[in-house]
Amino acid sequence: MARGFSMRGVMGAADRAVQYARNWLLATEPGSRVHDVQDDPRFQHRGVDLLWELPSGEVRGIEVKGDRQPRRRRYFFELVSNLERDTPGCFLYSGADLMVYVFLAQGELHVLPLKAVREWFLPRAKSYELRHTFTQTGAIRYTTVGAVVPVKDVQEAVPEVKYIPLPRRGQTAEDIQATQAAGEVQEAQPPPEEDVPY
Repeated sequence: MARGFSMRGVMGAADRAVQYARNWLLATEPGSRVHDVQDDPRFQHRGVDLLWELPSGEVRGIEVKGDRQPRRRRYFFELVSNLERDTPGCFLYSGADLMVYVFLAQGELHVLPLKAVREWFLPRAKSYELRHTFTQTGAIRYTTVGAVVPVKDVQEAVPEVKYIPLPRRGQTAEDIQATQAAGEVQEAQPPPEEDVPY
């Protein structure tokens, strides 16, 4: 499910990640519709945050993840959602077609074909460091475990992964797409990583 981070302004960071994902989906397929199903129990247990209804009538499930760490160029693939209850992580059970991973601080949106990335990752899972995060919900605190996987490893192994710079202030998603179509956008050099806990 879309997980987040603290935020500036009225909208929470998880909401910002979902909004960026929604905007990109709508700009990519004009005439498509996006349905937010984050609060729908029928989709929560499937690891689907958005339904993307294409003009053809095809519907794709989208999982949205957000990351607000300023210097990280690594994905966090959730393997255990709640360690205390031994529940599997969203990366393993999600039925989504795409994972839209939003690096908020870097201004990047990455689109990962979830099945292909999962098939690549699972045989190599032991090669990657595991990290624990803690979530407090009222009096209950639980532990989430995920693999820390460099962006470059995934992008080199799964060529279908897409990288989209997020619009800057005053710039629309359409402006970015027009620039990309003209071949004017190069992927920025990754900033130095900061080793911070998840």
